[in-house]
Amino acid sequence: MGDEWAGSDDEIARAVLAASPNALIALDRDQSVLVWTPAAERLFGWSAEEMLGRRAPIVPDELTAEHNAVLERVRTGGQVRLQTRRLRADGGVIDVRVDTSALVIGSSVVGYVCEHHPVEAGEEAGVPVARRAQLVRRLTDVVADINAELELSAVLDRIAASLTELTGADGGGFVLIEGERLRLVSTHRLPETLKGATADLRTSLVGKLLRTGRTVLLESDGLGDLVWAELSGLHTIALGLAAVGGRPYGALYALFADDRPGHLELELLELLAGHAGIAVGNAMAYQEAVRQRAHERALFDASADGIAVLDREGRVIRWNPAATELTALPAEAVLDLPPPFALPGPGEKLTFRLPNGRWLDVVGAQIEETGEVVVDFRDVTQAKELEEAKDLFLATTSHELRTPITIVRGFASTLDARWDKLTDPERRSAVHTIAERARSLGRLMDHLLLGSRAGADELKVRVEAFDLAERIHAATLGLPALSDRHRVEVALPEGLPPVLGDALATEIVLGQLLENAFKYSPMGGLIRVEAWPEEDTVVVVVDDEGVGIAPPDRDRVFERFVQADSGDRRRFGGVGLGLYIVRSLARAQGGDVSAHPRDGGGTRMRLVMGTASTTGNDTPMR
Repeated sequence: MGDEWAGSDDEIARAVLAASPNALIALDRDQSVLVWTPAAERLFGWSAEEMLGRRAPIVPDELTAEHNAVLERVRTGGQVRLQTRRLRADGGVIDVRVDTSALVIGSSVVGYVCEHHPVEAGEEAGVPVARRAQLVRRLTDVVADINAELELSAVLDRIAASLTELTGADGGGFVLIEGERLRLVSTHRLPETLKGATADLRTSLVGKLLRTGRTVLLESDGLGDLVWAELSGLHTIALGLAAVGGRPYGALYALFADDRPGHLELELLELLAGHAGIAVGNAMAYQEAVRQRAHERALFDASADGIAVLDREGRVIRWNPAATELTALPAEAVLDLPPPFALPGPGEKLTFRLPNGRWLDVVGAQIEETGEVVVDFRDVTQAKELEEAKDLFLATTSHELRTPITIVRGFASTLDARWDKLTDPERRSAVHTIAERARSLGRLMDHLLLGSRAGADELKVRVEAFDLAERIHAATLGLPALSDRHRVEVALPEGLPPVLGDALATEIVLGQLLENAFKYSPMGGLIRVEAWPEEDTVVVVVDDEGVGIAPPDRDRVFERFVQADSGDRRRFGGVGLGLYIVRSLARAQGGDVSAHPRDGGGTRMRLVMGTASTTGNDTPMR
């Protein structure tokens, strides 16, 4: 008999495997085939040479979770028997009963052993199979219910609640992966205080699950240090990874304090976790889409530019508040109609003037996916007016400079060429004209310089107490001799209080107001200067009986390059900087100046300055 059993242990083991009537398959921990017996070749149709070292393609896709759950269950000890289906090489499906156990060498689990028994026709499936079918049907209903919800918090709560129903767990929770941290976002049958708890991903069970490359994990060691230990009697945690397309979103925890989970519970956990990943991904995408739409809507509504969206036929389908403000047309007046302005070509800009006088720059862009057009338009009225004002300023300044320069050049040439032939009075008259025109040029240069400084907010004044009455008398002294058609009156009360300001700047202000009074009353008349105290201020008015200022222009005349009554600009000359400088200097001293109609015709210019009693010390200001 000893001779009959001669041979090595390996030969005996191979002989036993070859003689086994059931298909034996041994897998390593990565599920690559280690052993593929002749019975496995006969049952599945693949040879050992084809299968060794690779994953056997015998598990149907819809049963992958069941297969993973079985392997995870036996990895922690015990044996699992279940009736299921497997694929053959010819594409057929066979019913089998699979006994699965761990492949243990020493004290380490190095793989799995699966013994497959063909199920004969008429063989009863048994209660476990029927229960599995019932729970899988319930899982289908649960998944449909979860996917019908798009709010993330509601999705998470439904997932946690369904977990305990399907797996029989005593509690459950869902954690989101947020970078390198985990955050507990939903719980069921656990204290509400646990919500919001965080943990380091690397040292967590989720980190361990990710490192193994599996989708389900069963753990029963070292649970006392985890937050889940709040569940009294906790002895086992089953963990399923919620991932979509290889991207993990989080994990589903099933906590057991009474019964122990079997392979069926692990399978359902894995299936539910997979669907949870999809549901969470969808809810997060929906949440992001809602947030994005809210941002777009806020930008659309808050934009200072007018924005319109046109359909394929060029009709307005959206019209933001700024569009209403710019065009004075409410949304209901333009919806389903073409926009109230022409549209530029692709990549072009169109400048358009509305009936209300506003100028718009209009650009548009087509949305290729929908054929819609987004039109953006902004108010460029001020820029347009400034452009026109600059053109006018250049033309006016050229004229104002050319006239005195021409006269100076003419008289200088005459003096140079005919000095000896001119009489003394003629020479004096020519020199006097040259001096007057030179002073005119000097004033023009002063205005240009002051205007540029005021525009750059660089006018420097010193605020100190001074006698305003004295300055008014000085400014009006000698005015009657300037024109035989004008009369000048000055009316100042006794004891006019001193004011706070810059005496030199105030002289410039008074001089310009008086010059304008003469200029804009070409037919002559009364020029009256009056002052009086009013509360904590002193009011100075300069009245004339001239052409007056139209109501719309009474504030505009204080802007740069603007004169009252555009039709009279060239008749009265100037570059439109005088009153701009006047207001800038007045405000720099803490006062103000304004234009008003005069009773009986003409204009009243009103200057207001603070009295010296309104503040204490002299203060240098900019």
